Amino acid sequence: MPSSVTISRLTYNGPDGRTLFSNLDLNFGPGRTGLVGRNGVGKTSLFRLISGDLVPGSGSISVAGRIGVLRQQVQPGPEENIADLFGIGPALKLVERAMMGEASADELAEADWTLEARLDGALAALGLDAGPQKLLAQLSGGQRTRAALAALVFDEPELILLDEPTNNLDAEGRSAVANMLAQWRGAAIVISHDRELLDGMDAIVELTGLGATSYGGNWSFYRERKALELVGAQRDLDVAERQVRDGAKAAQEARERQDRRDAGGRRKAARGDAPKILLGGLKRQAEATAGGLDRLAEKQADTAALQAEAARARIEVLTPFAVKLAPSGLPGGKMVLRAQGLAGGHDPDRPVIRDFSMEMIGPERVALTGNNGVGKTTLLKLLTGGLEPLAGTVQIGGRMALLDQQVALLQRDETIVENFRRLNPDSSINDCRTVLAAFMFRNDAALQKVGTLSGGEMLRAGLACALGGKTAPMLLVLDEPTNHLDVEAIEVVEAGLRAFDGALLVVSHDRAFLEAIGVAREVRLG
Repeated sequence: MPSSVTISRLTYNGPDGRTLFSNLDLNFGPGRTGLVGRNGVGKTSLFRLISGDLVPGSGSISVAGRIGVLRQQVQPGPEENIADLFGIGPALKLVERAMMGEASADELAEADWTLEARLDGALAALGLDAGPQKLLAQLSGGQRTRAALAALVFDEPELILLDEPTNNLDAEGRSAVANMLAQWRGAAIVISHDRELLDGMDAIVELTGLGATSYGGNWSFYRERKALELVGAQRDLDVAERQVRDGAKAAQEARERQDRRDAGGRRKAARGDAPKILLGGLKRQAEATAGGLDRLAEKQADTAALQAEAARARIEVLTPFAVKLAPSGLPGGKMVLRAQGLAGGHDPDRPVIRDFSMEMIGPERVALTGNNGVGKTTLLKLLTGGLEPLAGTVQIGGRMALLDQQVALLQRDETIVENFRRLNPDSSINDCRTVLAAFMFRNDAALQKVGTLSGGEMLRAGLACALGGKTAPMLLVLDEPTNHLDVEAIEVVEAGLRAFDGALLVVSHDRAFLEAIGVAREVRLG
C-alpha cells in the first residue's frame, strides 16, 4: 500500500494559545511534496502532529507507512557518535565481538555482517567521510545534517519528513540532499526555503493562516500559478471597484429622480387642487420610497465595498515585495574594498585564511563561496574589523554596513524604531516610519523589541535599518542571509537588495538568491 498522510478537520492550538490550525483538511500522497509558508504559520508543528510528537485538539491524522523524521538541528551530547545517531551502537559491538571470537552461538546467529558496509554506503551517499565512532560534536552543522539524513535513509522508512534539510549546507551538501530525494522511492514531505530543492518536488502545499492549498507540480509551477492568481485578483478588484462606482452612481441617479418626483408633488400641493388625504398618502409613499432606495443603495454599497476590500487584501498577499532606497552615492570607479596578503583566524597558530587578496571597485556584487569549514565567515570578520589580521592589510573606501548571521548591529533591548533612529540619526520619525512600513513593519509592528523577533523579521529589520537612512552605505556585507528564512522573507530581502545601488559582498550557498540579487563575480575559498 502506498504511503500517505490524511488530515481531517484538524484543530490545534500552540503553547501560547494561538490557533495554528482550525478544521484543516489535507492529503499528502506518494512522491515528494514541498511544504511552504511564512515562518510561524505552523509547518514544524504540523510535522510534529504527523509524527505523533504532538496531539491534536480535535480531528484526526491517518498515516500509512512507517515514518522517519529529519528535524531542525539540535545540539548533540558530548559523547554522542555516528553509531548512536544511526541507532546501531549495540549491533556494531556485537559484530566486533563476533569477529574477535567472543560471541556466543546465539549472538553469532543475530550478528548483522552487512552492517558496517551498509553504514559506509549510507554515509558515502550523502558525501560524508566519517566512521561510526566519530563524535557528532566534532562535525560541522552541515556535516551533522548530512549524517542525520544518512541515518534516515539507512533506517528505510516508507515516509520521510524533512525540516529545512539544506540549512547550513554548502553547494556539495545541497546537491547530495537533492540527489537523495531524486532517488527516494517512498513518500517525502519537505519543509524548505531552498527554491532549487523545491523545484525537484512533485507537488507544493502552501500553508497559511487560512488553511492549506495544494499545487500539483514543482516550485516553478507554483510560482506561475501564484502569478495567475495575482492577475485574477487584480481583475476581481477592478470589477469590485467598478461595482462600487456604479452603485454610487445608480444610487445618486435614483435619489435625483425621487427628488424630482417629490418636487412635483410639492408644487401640486402648493396649487391646492388636490385633496389633502391624497397629498398625505403621496407624501408617505414618497418617504417610504426614498427610505427603501436608501436602504437598497446602502446594502449594494456595503456588498461592493466588502468585495473590493477582499480583493485588495488578496492582492496585498500575492503582490511581490518592492522597496525604494536612498542612493548610496557610490561612483563607478571608486575603490570600496581592498585586501592584500591577508592572513588570520581565531587560532593564531593555525590561521584559516592565508595570503588572501581581493579588490572591489564601484557597485560590484561579489559572492564569497566555498565548502563548509573553509573560513568564509572568518574572512568576513577580517575584512570588516571583527578580527585583527595576523598579516596583510584591509582598506574600506566608504561607509560600510555588516549584516552577520546574528544581525549584531541591532540592539536586542531596543524597539525596531529605536534601532533605526540610533543608526540613522539624521532621519525624522516620519522618514523612519515610511521606511519601516516599506519593509513590512507597519504601525505597532515597528514598536516590537528586536529580541522578540523571529530570524526572518530580525534580518528584515536589520536590512531596513542598514539601508533605509537618507544615505545608504557604499558597501553592504552579508553572511548567509537566507538561513532560517521562509521563501516570502527571502523574496523581501531580495527586493531590498535589488533596490540597493551600492556594492555587495555576500556569503551564501543559495544559488537562486545570488542570481536574484545580481551577483556577477564569485571569489571561491579552499
